[in-house]
Amino acid sequence: MSGFKTLQGKAAAMDRANVDTDQIIPKQFLKRIEKTGFGQYLFYDWRFTKEGLPNPEFELNKTENQGASILIANENFGCGSSREHAPWALGDYGFKVIIAPSFADIFHQNCLKNGLLPITLPAETVEYLLERAQSQPYDLKVDLQNGIVEDEYNFSASFTINEYWKKMLINGWDEIEITLQLESSISSFEEKRFAVQ
Repeated sequence: MSGFKTLQGKAAAMDRANVDTDQIIPKQFLKRIEKTGFGQYLFYDWRFTKEGLPNPEFELNKTENQGASILIANENFGCGSSREHAPWALGDYGFKVIIAPSFADIFHQNCLKNGLLPITLPAETVEYLLERAQSQPYDLKVDLQNGIVEDEYNFSASFTINEYWKKMLINGWDEIEITLQLESSISSFEEKRFAVQ
């Protein structure tokens, strides 16, 4: 995974509450075992018509939202089933940060484990961001190192994140990569263990 200390990127608005994981990545696309390739199916039932054509009314299909790396959502984002494919799809599509007033607990944890930064901000703050992001172009700067979100209109808000996850996201590590940093110690332990058998 690729990490970051700061991210400057386009923010897209999805002013919908209770967006569940079956809308983020519908169940018929959960057959793959790789973590990649799910971005094309992100919000599939909203992004495409029954005929399989792009839905021009859907937020992320609008030309001005193309290339967004920050998603501004509403409350209880990621509710529903605990499928890890949801953050896989969001990340594969290009999102690195999701900002909302609240997240489903398991989804929030799955985001962190898969290199996505979920930022919880007060509802009134998110309302401001949603309104701004509906008028493109709108960029945000996310300073993960210092826990700050800001824009060019003198808006600034602070957020908190567990230090463990901050370190993981900054360095682009997942839990396997952080374990492999102890590979020499693990190998040494195994050698000693086998030697006494």
